[in-house]
Amino acid sequence: MSEEIKTIAKEDEIPAREIVYEEAIEAILFAAGHPITYTNLARVLDLTPGKVKDIVVEYARTYNTTDMPRGVILLAYEDSCQLCTKQYYLHEIREALGIKKNGTLSTSSMEALAIVAYNQPVTRMYVDTLRRADSSYAMNNLIDRGLIECKGRMDVPGRPMLYGTTNDFLRCFGLSSLADLPGTSEELMALFAQGKNTPDKTEEEIDGAEQLAMELEGAEEDAPKAEDSANTPKDNTHTEETSAEDDIIDYE
Repeated sequence: MSEEIKTIAKEDEIPAREIVYEEAIEAILFAAGHPITYTNLARVLDLTPGKVKDIVVEYARTYNTTDMPRGVILLAYEDSCQLCTKQYYLHEIREALGIKKNGTLSTSSMEALAIVAYNQPVTRMYVDTLRRADSSYAMNNLIDRGLIECKGRMDVPGRPMLYGTTNDFLRCFGLSSLADLPGTSEELMALFAQGKNTPDKTEEEIDGAEQLAMELEGAEEDAPKAEDSANTPKDNTHTEETSAEDDIIDYE
């Protein structure tokens, strides 16, 4: 038997690889370090994007709730998924990797972000009305950080921009979708005050997050709809936000 025939015979003896989809997806996401679309995973695994999403969503339920200690979570977005480290260990990760503290969010920016998240799409005037303050700086800050983005324009005179949250917002707060947003003021306070025992937070900032959590539920009832607020003149009691020095609450 020739060498060529022997080689072919050996290759024929190699058993077919059995792919465990959950393991393959986890390996791909770990190696990528960023969100991967279901379409891309489907191409690699020879499945439909819908089937891949079903696998990821179901796997995330057990992956994130297992009794086995893990420092990462599996996030399933609308059109992609990602492995992320738990925010709880942010301080240890930074210390171990020598990562300098990133930009942070002020209480005013957190207020604006919460209003946008729970009422989107909304105009900046709507945010101003709920906060009873000028939100130009806070909104621009959130846009620069990729936490909110323009979703279109309202069909009223002046055509003001409508804003909503981004996938980066979901990733930063460990949410899979907007449906996972906290339903009570206590849960909202806990979300924004995560990691409050780290040096990144001050007592004043924590108090601000708690105050926002307690007031947000009732504030929406007294505020005009986005359609009305788009044409509502600013109240003379509004204060101008001009300083970035208070921008010190971590959002990651």
